[in-house]
Amino acid sequence: MAVKIYTTPTCPWCKKTKEFLKSKKIPYKELNVVDDEKARREMIKKSGQMGVPVLDIDGKIVVGFDTDEILRAVKKPKR
Repeated sequence: MAVKIYTTPTCPWCKKTKEFLKSKKIPYKELNVVDDEKARREMIKKSGQMGVPVLDIDGKIVVGFDTDEILRAVKKPKR
């Protein structure tokens, strides 16, 4: 599972989202859209959003600190 989180350094919801991911032992790659123009363009293209946080969880886009949606996106289907 690949999790990317698009953030800014001053965003309190980004911090809460990262804390939540850590508490659930979900590894993630953080992309700072203030410093990384490529990441900023990628985030806007994927989500249509300019606000953060935006998460890309194996291609599923989650906008904002939505714990239920994050957990749904990280759960793998049982076979």
